[in-house]
Amino acid sequence: MKFIIGIGGVTNGGKTTLTNRLLQTLPNCCVVHQDDFFKKPNQIEVGEDGFRQWDVITALDMEAMVNTVKGWQENPVKFARSHGVSLSPETMESESEQKGVHILIVEGFLIYNYKPLIDIYDKCFYISIPYEECKRRRSTRTYTVPDPPGLFDGHVWPMYLKHRKEMENNCNILEYLDGMTSSEDIYNEVSESIQNALLNRL
Repeated sequence: MKFIIGIGGVTNGGKTTLTNRLLQTLPNCCVVHQDDFFKKPNQIEVGEDGFRQWDVITALDMEAMVNTVKGWQENPVKFARSHGVSLSPETMESESEQKGVHILIVEGFLIYNYKPLIDIYDKCFYISIPYEECKRRRSTRTYTVPDPPGLFDGHVWPMYLKHRKEMENNCNILEYLDGMTSSEDIYNEVSESIQNALLNRL
């Protein structure tokens, strides 16, 4: 059985923290991080707001991301091995039968804003935090390409609001998570939701 979980949300909302925790506890679990598909800085356009457009879908090589997800769908065992994921013993026994549950987490800030990806999810989670907290967390992070002054208010937050509205029109099975609660509470809520979904599928 193949099961795909989307973990989306606002920048610095706690997506990676939640994803890493799930990777440790879910069986035969792989991950695709949207951040791994950013184009090179010199390929990122400068928008009317005067900033390089990092927070839009065209900043990402979404075709490559979809192909990566398809690679997992075609052969989760092979995908897991090539990504250094250790599989449970019963899965190893028979590759042809593809025994057991195989889980893929797709994690990123615009994973519900690209049509070819929307239909693949079995579960869609979305973490949100308020403006002030988001701005505070963002200011404590160090990025490979540092944020220029004014980027958060001039580009990051307006794009988040725009994409969130778009996403809500695209995807009607979202489960919202409050990023202000503890990472433990968020993990427990998500874990329970996933376990219930898996039991319903068995």
